[in-house]
Formats: sequence, structure tokens, C-alpha cells
Amino acid sequence: MFHLAAQPLVRKSYRDPLETFATNIMGTANMLEACRKIGCVKAVVVITSDKCYENREWVRGYRENDPMGGYDPYSASKGCAELITASYRNSFFSSSAYQKYPQTLIASVRAGNVIGGGDWGEDRLVPDIIRAASKNEKVIIRNPHAVRPWQHVLEPLSGYLLLGQQLMEGKKEFAGAWNFGPDDGGHADVITTVKNLQAWWKNIDFEIIHDNKAPHEANMLKLDCSKARSILGWKPVWNTAAMLEKTAKWYQEFYESGRVISQEQLTEYIEKAKQRQLAGTAE
Repeated sequence: MFHLAAQPLVRKSYRDPLETFATNIMGTANMLEACRKIGCVKAVVVITSDKCYENREWVRGYRENDPMGGYDPYSASKGCAELITASYRNSFFSSSAYQKYPQTLIASVRAGNVIGGGDWGEDRLVPDIIRAASKNEKVIIRNPHAVRPWQHVLEPLSGYLLLGQQLMEGKKEFAGAWNFGPDDGGHADVITTVKNLQAWWKNIDFEIIHDNKAPHEANMLKLDCSKARSILGWKPVWNTAAMLEKTAKWYQEFYESGRVISQEQLTEYIEKAKQRQLAGTAE
């Protein structure tokens, strides 16, 4: 089971914190309780967020054993979802309880900021850029120097599937928390990301407007993904340039010709992964 249901937007969480808490905290608890009562679910992967960590504006990337936290309601709700997942794993699905619940192994995953074609979310950088570009308008950039771990959406998804496979095979050592994020080059500030994306689609234009009344957002956020690389054997397939090119091309094709090229890009991604002989791509 992959648990992805969520209220996923930081700024919306300020507008409706109760919905955010109810969905992200109690939704996760209800799902895990159902798994406990059913007793026949072999593997659960709970998807939370890189924002689950207590953000201390560190230059280094956050590791899986760093404290949970959250300034805004969204981040706090994801930190709580991680704590709930760990509590269920320790209380009901731990190694010592594995004989009682022999079918259930639980992991949680924390991905960096994902981009890619087909994302139409509100108050998200790339969808906002694309909507403006499609209308020949300028997009408003609020936090140009905020650093985030950017990656194409197919990257963490490949990690989730690889991790789920290990759990389905009954490998208890993979039941835990995992980060999935880019190589060092994928950690970049907003303005650099916008300009690099602009190189692939000339319609993109922007204007920086600082809003002193805007809700708080973290300035520095990086992930340390050495655990996934060394133990799970997972690595990103597309570098930063490829990630931005694939994203811009998807939206260009959609707006200019009405084509949806998700399947084509998935095929390209899998072939590239095979060429690099990455884990989970063997014939």
C-alpha cells in the first residue's frame, strides 16, 4: 500500500489549518489503524514530505534521524504523520511484534520538491510559472533566494517502488524512514531554478515582488539521501538540466499541440535508468 493522500500545500495550510491537520494527521492514523485491524497488509509506504523536519536553516541536508518539526500547519502535520507512522511501527509492527503481524512492514518516505508535467497545483512554483507563460504573463516570484531540493517527480516514485518491493519481499531492515532527493546540483534557489527553466521555454517571464505580509516559509531546505543511495541502491536518473528540460517540454507540448507526453517521458526515464544499471531496472 502506498499512502499518498494529503492536503499538500503550505499556503493553503495557513488558510485552513484544521483541514490540513485532519487530512494529514488523522488520515494517516486512520489508514494505519485499518492496516492493523485487517492484519493482512504486507507492506505500507507512507509518503510525507521533506518539510517534516524541524527546520533550523542548516546548510547541510537533513538526515532521517533528525528531529521532526514544522513551523507552518502543513509542515507540522507532516512531522506528526511521521511520528504516528513510527509509533505504529514500534508499537504494532516492530521486529519483536513481527510474529503477531507477520504480513506488515511499514516505511515512511520524505521527498524533495518535485516538478514535472501535469502538476496544476496552486501556489506551487512550476505550475504558477507555466500558467503565466501560457498567457504571456509574468509570474510573481515571492522568495527568490529560498533553496529547495528540486527533482523530477519520477525520481522519488522510482524510490518508493523500489522500497515497496523490498518490504513486499519481507526484508525487515527496510522498514523505517527514507529521504529521496537530488544530487547536490539539484539543491538550488528559486531564482536560479526559474532562470534555468526559462532557458527551455522562452515564454517564461517573471517579476520579483517581496510581500512582507506573506506567511512564513523556510529559506534553506536540503536533504541528505546517502541512506537511500548506500543501502537501497537508489540514485537519481536525470540531472538538473534534464529535469528542467523534461518539465518544460511536457508543458510546451500540452499548450502548443495538446499532446500529453507522460508515457513517452516515462519510457525515456526507464531506458536511461537501465543504461546506468540502477537498482530495480534489471530485465
